[in-house]
Amino acid sequence: MFNKLKSLYYQYQELIAYAFWGVATTVINVVVFWLLHNFTSWNYIINATIAWILSVLFSYLTNKAYVFHSPSESLMSDFLEMISFFGGRLATLFLEFLMLWIGITLMHQNQILVKIVENVIVIAINYFWSKWLVFRNSQNQKSTSEKE
Repeated sequence: MFNKLKSLYYQYQELIAYAFWGVATTVINVVVFWLLHNFTSWNYIINATIAWILSVLFSYLTNKAYVFHSPSESLMSDFLEMISFFGGRLATLFLEFLMLWIGITLMHQNQILVKIVENVIVIAINYFWSKWLVFRNSQNQKSTSEKE
């Protein structure tokens, strides 16, 4: 039984790490949004933008180090990797704004509930962006080194 669980863990280690750090990123995003919502009179778009910036920076650092194990080859390669990561997240930020607008403005739903639901959707999209476009070289290097 233990060996089966261990085998499953190694098989899905990347997804488990992504889920863990994704939950942590979501918590940061929602808590910052909630704090700004409750302690400022700012528009929800401003609150979401600030929450997004802080959570994406956290997400980049944790994805690089703990999910995709992307090596730092040079300052320039790290910068380009970060630009690609933030670019993908910027695309999903617009999707987030659209979902917030639909859920809050058009459907008059609870802001925090809408925020949580849209975060689940955005996390899934961001995983595939990161895996296939941002950190793909680190995956290839990892797969090659594991086979040797």
